[in-house]
Amino acid sequence: MPDLLSQPIYFIISLFILFFSIILHEVAHGWTAEKLGDPTARIAGRITLNPISHVDLFGTILLPLMLILLRSNFIIGWAKPVPVNFYRLRNPRRDTLLVSVSGIVTNFSLAVLASLLWRIFHYFSVGGILLFQVLYFTVSLNLLLCFFNLIPLPPLDGSKVLGAIFPRALGRMIYDPQVNLFGTFILFALLGTGLLWRVLDPVIGFFLNLFLF
Repeated sequence: MPDLLSQPIYFIISLFILFFSIILHEVAHGWTAEKLGDPTARIAGRITLNPISHVDLFGTILLPLMLILLRSNFIIGWAKPVPVNFYRLRNPRRDTLLVSVSGIVTNFSLAVLASLLWRIFHYFSVGGILLFQVLYFTVSLNLLLCFFNLIPLPPLDGSKVLGAIFPRALGRMIYDPQVNLFGTFILFALLGTGLLWRVLDPVIGFFLNLFLF
């Protein structure tokens, strides 16, 4: 990934892509939930692309900015979670699975779309270095968001997938606030020690090579 701070235009575009990708992830949860019987997100005004409705001060602004300023090898963040009342879904176990994977599918689809644009522009020799840097960032970021959220640790989407597949008692445990807090501590510990990236890097690298090279 190029040095974000050395190219102000790339820096601004990258932040926009980051916000847009995270927001679409959350909107997908709310939109899918509404189609399956739960209008909570719509009532809360969260099925919108207006970034103000989704901004989480730490997850959307402070953390990504800190990672950029520290010249981190990765950028990660999150939007304010879209509210979903899983008990209002028409088929709670099946629909919980669909709502949970909708954000993941959205990020994977964005990665596929950006990779197709990369190949089209490359084939016709159209566009400059900045364009290909932006498309590369879009693919790698959305692959990261996709596979990161698949991790079966609360409060990530992967844990809700487990809650939909396994017995209801386990599902309720996964949605418990204390379990979510404990899962968050474990998640940050895995991030801090680098163990998580040993798992994610090969997976993301495989799809990057598949999509772009």
